[in-house]
Amino acid sequence: MNSILKQNNQISYFFDLVLYIAIMFLIRETYIPNSHYLVTGFLYSGTTLIVATWQMRRRGVTWKSIGLEKPKNIKKTFLRAGILFVLIIAIFLTVNIIQDSFSVIKESSEAAKGTIRGKSLSSGDYGYVFSIIIFIWIQSALEELLERAFLITWLERLFKNIPFKTTLAIIIQACIWGFRHSYDISERSISVALVGIIMGIAYVKFDRNLWPVIIAHCAMNTMSLI
Repeated sequence: MNSILKQNNQISYFFDLVLYIAIMFLIRETYIPNSHYLVTGFLYSGTTLIVATWQMRRRGVTWKSIGLEKPKNIKKTFLRAGILFVLIIAIFLTVNIIQDSFSVIKESSEAAKGTIRGKSLSSGDYGYVFSIIIFIWIQSALEELLERAFLITWLERLFKNIPFKTTLAIIIQACIWGFRHSYDISERSISVALVGIIMGIAYVKFDRNLWPVIIAHCAMNTMSLI
């Protein structure tokens, strides 16, 4: 009887994940004409946040129980975030070096400059950059809530009878995160997936406290914006 209940429970987690991932990708097909990328970003994250929260409430799980709680040691939290941030930068640099070393045809850096120029501090768009930074941080935090905390937790519950369930959960969530950033197997998707693995490991190793990975993610996106 207990084995049947456990099996049914795992099946229900499987359908939870199918629904969540399906909505995650389907909502990204929604097109809002003349909208800022932050608007679409919040639409994607907001929709999946609602779905995840609904599924958690059905199972008596709270965001606090899977990592969104007050850090016990602020200094330690920022130290961990700093180490994680350095690791992320190292990953991107390593992937770029490998990509460059295997590239047969390289675009001229001069030709690549200025073709499509965005807003940045270097171009003097200080007001724009600082006006959206808070929204960038919120979006970064939402991604960690959903990609790390929710997905890893639900995948672990799905694979609870497998000895290496946490390793499998970290790898799968990282692959999903990487793929949804470019919808192909490219340098960008591989880089993001590798970062997702590091973030997932950090989330688990840091006692499943989300704040170090949230802070590191905010720092990474802030650097990208600047």
